[in-house]
Amino acid sequence: MMRIPALATSVALFFLTACATAPETAEGKADIRHDADRALAAAKRADPSLDGCLRNSAGYAVFPHVGKGGAGVGGAYGKGVLYEEGRATGYCDVSQASVGLQLGGQTFTEIVCFEHEKALDEFKSGKVVFDANTSAVALEAGAGGNATYEKGIEVFTTNEQGMMVEAAIGGQKFTYRPL
Repeated sequence: MMRIPALATSVALFFLTACATAPETAEGKADIRHDADRALAAAKRADPSLDGCLRNSAGYAVFPHVGKGGAGVGGAYGKGVLYEEGRATGYCDVSQASVGLQLGGQTFTEIVCFEHEKALDEFKSGKVVFDANTSAVALEAGAGGNATYEKGIEVFTTNEQGMMVEAAIGGQKFTYRPL
């Protein structure tokens, strides 16, 4: 039974250290910005109230493609773009590790909205870590207008594809690198 915590720790370390925050090539940077812009436009079409939420925020991070999978031990990863005042200001990534009853895989878009400068600064400095109690709002008409920030942060998800059955404990960690 001691193997599960060791395996979970190994998977967590892999997801938290194996991926670079920003693409290294100009083409890779252009691709992630294009994908983030498209995902953001699609999210605003799905929920027009999201636009007001984003406009009134200190900033927001858009992760256009977060891939998640698990079979007992799981993980997720996605690259994104941080926007301030509607302009891209840096690259970020999200890593997640989890352990528990889980099986399957899915992809989704995640938008993390920062209510005030303090929350945005904590994100940039790597101090934002979501625990098992943090929940995301499925983006649908009106969700952006009803944002209920927790510690200055609201998380929206949309465009979910795949199937994941999960009763697991885990957390998300973010890293950031300016343009």
